[in-house]
Amino acid sequence: MKQTLDTRTKLLTQNPFSLMLELSIPAILGMVVVGLYNLMDSVFVGQLVGSVQMGAVSISYPFTLINGGSAAMLGVGSASLLSRAIGKKDEDTIHKIMGNLVAMVLLLSAIITVVGMVFTRPILTLAGASGEILNYAEKYLRIVYAGSLFVNFFQSANMVIRGEGQLKKAMGIIASGAILNIILDPIFITVLNKSGHGIEGAAYATIFSQFIQAAITLWYFKKKSVHVKIERVHIESSLLPQILAVGVSALLMQVLTLVQQTVIYRVAANYGGETSQILLGAALRVWNFAFVPLWGISQGFQPAAGTNFGAKKYDRVKRLTGVFVASATVLSLLFYIPVELFPSNVLSLFIKERDIALSGATNFRIMFSTYIFQGSFIIAVTLFQSLGKANKATMLVLLRQIILFIPLAVILPMIGGLGIRGVWLAIALADAILVVITVSMMLGEFHKMPATEAAKRR
Repeated sequence: MKQTLDTRTKLLTQNPFSLMLELSIPAILGMVVVGLYNLMDSVFVGQLVGSVQMGAVSISYPFTLINGGSAAMLGVGSASLLSRAIGKKDEDTIHKIMGNLVAMVLLLSAIITVVGMVFTRPILTLAGASGEILNYAEKYLRIVYAGSLFVNFFQSANMVIRGEGQLKKAMGIIASGAILNIILDPIFITVLNKSGHGIEGAAYATIFSQFIQAAITLWYFKKKSVHVKIERVHIESSLLPQILAVGVSALLMQVLTLVQQTVIYRVAANYGGETSQILLGAALRVWNFAFVPLWGISQGFQPAAGTNFGAKKYDRVKRLTGVFVASATVLSLLFYIPVELFPSNVLSLFIKERDIALSGATNFRIMFSTYIFQGSFIIAVTLFQSLGKANKATMLVLLRQIILFIPLAVILPMIGGLGIRGVWLAIALADAILVVITVSMMLGEFHKMPATEAAKRR
């Protein structure tokens, strides 16, 4: 148990800022590489094939979040349970986690693969895809769904590795496949584009890379992991309620992003047609990628917050939260400044037609105006997940993706002739309102902690 105890001691005693750097830097770097995974599909397709095909990849992206949501539900729930078990030294729970995860991954992946491949075209039409964009998107997404097992296993299992505090190992494994995808993308696209199948080349590069990641992850748990093993592959009824209670907020984060972006593309089709879908497709790829390093820093925060809460070190949980929120806000400047200063240049990474990129510059700047505050939202959701406060994490996700955004996206385009600009504005305004709510909920949770600690000592 020495390695686990050493990790536990570090999480409980190391200076918060130095701990943040040690946990977050590998997580951020790894997550950025993984984010490039998805981003580069659009960049390479846009530059090597065409803007319509780039739009097809972008409009397909929200529907890949069905896999991402399933993996996040199992991975975040299992990682939260694991970090708290480490804090409590609960060996029985530690030994059951991976067998339960594998069983659930097999079940959910089989369902997603079958349903996704059968209903690919109908679900794409929900986002307003039609004509050439629909045809290309169907080809791309069907191949992606065929690799559901690989992506679900490596993503969820990787979160368990992070949950035990092994951030460098986790990010090393996940970055290897992401780098492979970036290398293979232009090769597969160029070769297959000669026969008119360039967009399929991007999908094949993706699932091959995910297969490699899944294989490396399986090898890690079978041969290298000292304490967390794949033992009995079985759905553990004693663990599942705890995992799902926490993981459902992570699932909703992904699935409701699907709903949110489906609404965005649908409204864009109504107000601006194919050009608006292409512009929003490029902007949302940047938007989604900009959240990746924030999720990276939150992955460093998760084991620290969960382990300290499990050990009843509540004051330290508060200090760690403050350090991570401030660091995430500073990190967000790396994306906020370039987009606000050079919006058309950023859009031109995906769109070869300069006039189209220029036409979306102002709206892109509006959409990104409140991004700088998103670090507090991401850390707050991770805090509630780490503490096992599933209801609060879920409420924040619902507010961001559905309760605030959808009414604004529907109403704002109809006000004062805003039209398509109202869709871009809805994203910024919903997030601005959410930040106020998020900070209030987080401070409320902190206010309860000292009383809880005092009660435990009586």
